[in-house]
Amino acid sequence: MTAEKNLPSWKKTVQHIVDHKYFSRVIIGLILFNAIIVGLETYPTIYENYKQLFFQIDMTLLWIFSIEIILRIIAAPSLKHFFKGGWNWFDVLIVSAGHIFAGAHFITVLRILRVLRVFRAVSVIPSLRKLVDALLMTIPALGNIMLLMSIIFYIFAVTGTMLFREVAPEYFGSIQLSLLTLFQVVTLESWASEVMRPILHILPWSWIYFVLFVLVGTFVVFNLFIGVIVNNVEKADNVDKEVENTHKEVTELRKEVRELKELLQQQINNNIK
Repeated sequence: MTAEKNLPSWKKTVQHIVDHKYFSRVIIGLILFNAIIVGLETYPTIYENYKQLFFQIDMTLLWIFSIEIILRIIAAPSLKHFFKGGWNWFDVLIVSAGHIFAGAHFITVLRILRVLRVFRAVSVIPSLRKLVDALLMTIPALGNIMLLMSIIFYIFAVTGTMLFREVAPEYFGSIQLSLLTLFQVVTLESWASEVMRPILHILPWSWIYFVLFVLVGTFVVFNLFIGVIVNNVEKADNVDKEVENTHKEVTELRKEVRELKELLQQQINNNIK
């Protein structure tokens, strides 16, 4: 509280601007506008006719986003505090890269950076940021699931190569082809009509292999993925609720302390009189 009171008036003004609800809404609107411009650039006829206009709009947006980053840095308690956030690093890198490659001949790089700039909507919208953070929290748990899935894939790939090498060499001619085929099967992309049925026509019992793999690989493992992600999203929600409750408790405690100080001051004044 004392640190906030000692802040210069201009810094408080910048904090008020950055924390205002319309500030984030304007930035989100500009990011969406940037997304529309990037989409229009994919049409060759439109891009060639309005190339200069697109460049001017892009540079204008780049400087607006740069000013936004500068304001957020100024509004932060300190530079160290600002760069503690991973999303702040992401925003700075995306905007800085736009300045580094501006005017260069790397047209493809520039267009990719413009597309990445659209991804900044995640860092601006709190609900999306929370969802991505929850997904990142699943990475350690997903490692074990990926290991389990690799073992299942390897076992079925070796078995499929042994069973169907002679019947369908284009799908199970080697372990590499078998792994690629199983990846197609696990995505459920035309696996029955293109892969299973031609083999089933020659080996009537082959359905057992494919049904087992679909049951284990698709329904079991994918449900594990979904379960881990949902669990981490719920954890992130609970953490946010705990932080919000703690903030409310601290606010109420400060209010009670303030009232107590006022009562004590009144009592002291009465005793003096």
